[in-house]
Parts: sequence; C-alpha cells; structure tokens
Amino acid sequence: MKALHSTILTAALAMLFLSGCATAPATQEDKQELQRHAATALDKAKVSDPTLVKFLGSSAGYAVFPNIGKGAVGVGGAYGKGVLMEKGVVVGYCDLSQATIGLQLGGQAYSEIIAFETPDAVQIFKQGNFRFSAQATAVALKSGVGTNAKYAEGVAVFTMDEAGLMYEASIGGQKFSYMPK
Repeated sequence: MKALHSTILTAALAMLFLSGCATAPATQEDKQELQRHAATALDKAKVSDPTLVKFLGSSAGYAVFPNIGKGAVGVGGAYGKGVLMEKGVVVGYCDLSQATIGLQLGGQAYSEIIAFETPDAVQIFKQGNFRFSAQATAVALKSGVGTNAKYAEGVAVFTMDEAGLMYEASIGGQKFSYMPK
C-alpha cells in the first residue's frame, strides 16, 4: 500500500512539474536559441534521410522538438519544447508533455518531428486538442524511411538521435501545447 501511495505521489509531482513549464521560451534570445536547435535537428534529420525533405515539403506543417528528455522508474515523464513550421517558416512554439506508468526504467534524450498531412490537422494541433493516447508509433529516422512513411490519422511521427538507455513496457500519452509566434 505504501508503494502505491509513493507511485501516485511521484506521478502527481511529475505531472505538476510538466504542466508548470511554459510553452514559449521567455525571452527573445531563448526563442532564437530554440529555433536554432530546431533547425539543427531538422538539418540532421534531412542528412540522415534525404527523402524526408520531400515528405516534409508536401506536409501542411510540422513540429520539431529538438531535445526531449525522458526518464522513468515505474512512473515516467518526458518534456520538450519545439517549434511549429508551416511552409518552412516558424509560426509558433509548442511543447510536449508525456506521462507513463508501467514497467519502465532508465532515461533517454531524443528529437521528434511530427508531420501533419492536412491544414485541419495543423489547426487541431494549434488549438491544443492534439494528443497521442497510449504509445504512438514513431518511426526511427534512417536513410530512406521518408520514402515509405505513411500518415496515420493525419499525422506521421519521426524520432532520432536516441541517447541513453530506456526499457519500457508502459501506457501513457503525449499532450501538446501551442503558442503563436
């Protein structure tokens, strides 16, 4: 019983921490730095898989999260800030919060790119109504994956540059917030 209370308390603290993070960076300097990190992550993804250029070019928009940190001991959480791009231009800032529970242990850092197939999918994201339930399927970027990438319910998710070690058999979800530039 004590372990259950500890787990619930840990989950509540993780969610409180994650919900306390602001969507947009506070200063203009921090906004520019986030944009530079996102551009670097995007460039790295395009070098890793040149077919991604065409895929993203035909999308209605995409969110780039250059650095998502994730950690867990039974209860887990992840957080990262990013930028939303339409037609190759940054239109706003976004953040990703994730909470999971299950058999999981470790920590990792990764980048994530979420491509939106239609303008409606971009609008849903902007309204803050966008979330992945359970563990959404993400494709690890490697050469040629953009050629075969498919949208599922108007969205395609790519991850790259995983660093760290994470064992996970969990359920949870990702929630996103958006703030216009």
